[in-house]
Amino acid sequence: MIANRSYDCLVIGAGPAGSTAACIVAEQGFSTLLLERDQFPREHVGESLMPEAFWIFERLGLTHEMDKIGFQKKHGVQFVSASDKETKPFIFSEHDDRESNMSWHVKRAEFDKMLYDAAFQRGATCVDNTRVLDIELKPKSPHKVTFLDEKGKERELSAKVIVDASGQSAMIANREGLKENYDDLKKAAIWGYFDNAQRAGGGNPEVTCILHTESKDAWFWYIPLADGTVSVGLVGDNDFLLKRGCSPQDTFDAERKNCPGIGRRLRDANQAGRLQIAKEFSYRTTKQAGNGWVLVGDAGGFIDPIYSSGVYLGLKSGFLAGEAIAEGLHKNDLSEKQLGKWTRDFETGVDWIRKLVRAFYTKEFSFGGFMKEYPQHAGNLTDLLIGKVFDGDPGAIFKDMDPWIEKAKNGEMAKT
Repeated sequence: MIANRSYDCLVIGAGPAGSTAACIVAEQGFSTLLLERDQFPREHVGESLMPEAFWIFERLGLTHEMDKIGFQKKHGVQFVSASDKETKPFIFSEHDDRESNMSWHVKRAEFDKMLYDAAFQRGATCVDNTRVLDIELKPKSPHKVTFLDEKGKERELSAKVIVDASGQSAMIANREGLKENYDDLKKAAIWGYFDNAQRAGGGNPEVTCILHTESKDAWFWYIPLADGTVSVGLVGDNDFLLKRGCSPQDTFDAERKNCPGIGRRLRDANQAGRLQIAKEFSYRTTKQAGNGWVLVGDAGGFIDPIYSSGVYLGLKSGFLAGEAIAEGLHKNDLSEKQLGKWTRDFETGVDWIRKLVRAFYTKEFSFGGFMKEYPQHAGNLTDLLIGKVFDGDPGAIFKDMDPWIEKAKNGEMAKT
């Protein structure tokens, strides 16, 4: 129930980013409204978490809740090349002795509801099944929002700060012309769930597996979940997957045959329900904050699903934005400078993940080939896969990787 006509902070979207921001602001005693378009629980893509997300859960007091729910433990990442060569899994605990040296594969319906409930427990007013129709940003806050409530009635309210966590809808970015698509990352995904698919077994640790197709025109994610199912997604250029004159199911099945690693893993599996589609989801925004507003999570940009960075970066941006908002409300300073004080360092960290994404999509690049030549970078690469991109020297690996890729492009080395 939305009882007030005005709030200190209005958060649009109750995904990981929005709920985290609402938690941080509400626990400081500021009136916070968290609106969600869909009705909880709702399914969502993005089940594999980076280990650095642990620190956000610890800050929110949710690490024990993650284990209580019983999400599948994620111990590492493994890559399978176009020639069906499997890398040695990058097991996080072999590189990182901190308590954050493992992560989880989550069912997003349960995971997002956990964060939504955490915001409520910290004092936020949380309302789902409520659609925001319009955002009116004024030169100086408070700003105005028009929405449809759960009964379908059109209403208005105002807020000193608006947090846009509307995901790929990117309401403020689209409204203000801040969105820039990546021309080289116009990807799509076709994904679904499978029963009786191959699991690690024999006491071996479960990992997220990334498998190239033989043509290297696409790749599959393979994410084992605690309920016995496996999330399997096919990712490739938007036109390659969705504009080839056949159904998404037929495309998925054709590329499944084009990937021996997936063929083995799904040999005895049964598809559970229909496949789903997401398309052209890679973009950035030219800025992530203004006077009285902030963009977090996918509303501020999304790179690619390849390294499972989306949820972690959503949590991280929601946390950092929440801290900046709470501080600004305490100081009565809701300027772009205050609300966006975290964005420069955040974008620097995101850039390292973006570079690794582009390396992966370079057809001539091979993780196995590069690591064979530069084994000294194993720790640095694992740091990037963990999500440790905001401290230390995460970009050191690219001093060797960038010229290695150029040599590969020029045919100056044997293919791996």
